Amino acid sequence: MVVMNPYFQHGDGIGNASEKHLYEDLIIEGLKIYGNLIYYMPREIVNRDLVLGEDVNSKFKNAFPIEMYFETTEGFAGQQELINKFGLEIREDTTLMVSKRRFMNKVDIRTELNVKGRPNEGDILFFPLMNSFFEIQFVEDQEPFFQLGNLPVYKLRVTRWEYSNEELDVGIKDIDKRERQNSVNLLVDRVKLENEAGSVQLEQDDVSSGNANFLLNEEYDATKNTVQTQSDYAQNLDLDTAAGFDTASVADDVLDFTERNPFGEVDI
Repeated sequence: MVVMNPYFQHGDGIGNASEKHLYEDLIIEGLKIYGNLIYYMPREIVNRDLVLGEDVNSKFKNAFPIEMYFETTEGFAGQQELINKFGLEIREDTTLMVSKRRFMNKVDIRTELNVKGRPNEGDILFFPLMNSFFEIQFVEDQEPFFQLGNLPVYKLRVTRWEYSNEELDVGIKDIDKRERQNSVNLLVDRVKLENEAGSVQLEQDDVSSGNANFLLNEEYDATKNTVQTQSDYAQNLDLDTAAGFDTASVADDVLDFTERNPFGEVDI
């Protein structure tokens, strides 16, 4: 007994794979036309708290550009701005649509996700047009429901991301500066211990030259019997000469820190 119309394939048949591929192509083309550029930032787990199920030391080392479409075109959903006992709280939610095939090619095969094959809850999206970050709360993978027997898109339920001292180092200025502006981590500007040459160097290296940034370059030059520094007047002997401390008389000294009686001694 034939129930379905035999002249249509209903997700099965000879041309099913081609129809699915064409349907995905049309969706991707629509996303590229009407969507927006979004940077997908996978979360790197550093030290997960097995009790609370969170990681306060998360890192974000990569940002992958991909097109996504805002479904809430009239504005943000959610409870918007709230005044509670802790002050102003902004709860702006929205839904973003992304192609499964594009996500696989642009993100999944290029990085190690915590859960492979799909967007992960907890990962961050950066929207350059608004200069805003959104955190993925839930990933819907069955909407729209089996059109042509296929599930071609993910729908990401996201909300405004609240920064909490995560490390941002993706190589994009507009993203990385958020850590510099909002971090309260005292180790952001930390310095390393002295290296083999006895130099105190900064934690960050010089991007332009690739060399380490030294707070004080104390490499000893045996031929000159001097300490090489970044300043010509970084040595006490140079300062003494400039101030006149090494002369026979202290009458020409700019600053004299020698011990003497200010009420009775006279310069000779």
